[in-house]
Amino acid sequence: MPVRSVSILVRAESPESLPAAVQTGAQLKAQQCQKLAELRAALVTDGYNTAAKQAAVLKLSRSTAWKILKGDHKQSGLSANTVNRMLASPDLPLEARKIIEEYIQEKLRGAYGHQAAPLKRFRLKAAIPQP
Repeated sequence: MPVRSVSILVRAESPESLPAAVQTGAQLKAQQCQKLAELRAALVTDGYNTAAKQAAVLKLSRSTAWKILKGDHKQSGLSANTVNRMLASPDLPLEARKIIEEYIQEKLRGAYGHQAAPLKRFRLKAAIPQP
């Protein structure tokens, strides 16, 4: 008996337009990496074009800054301690600060696929910017 193939028409949508509940882990991770790539681009635009300069302005070790800004940071993303250190930097450019604050708000909304318990811990530890 011949095997029949069935085609299913899938509407192509951008991952950002889908709710986090229906996105794959890879799509959520890609969104998170995209936000970190925006941070790196903002730093480069402001003249922080080396890992050493980026680390200094972010108040992070050079290896931590490099790993974060490389775009393949660990699954959980940035910790509350890391974002607090970056936001505490007096030399942080305004655009970079804005991107970090957006990252915090998006993470707290669950846009990167985190579960409720880790988000609660993040919320309690992070210096959440007030609008």
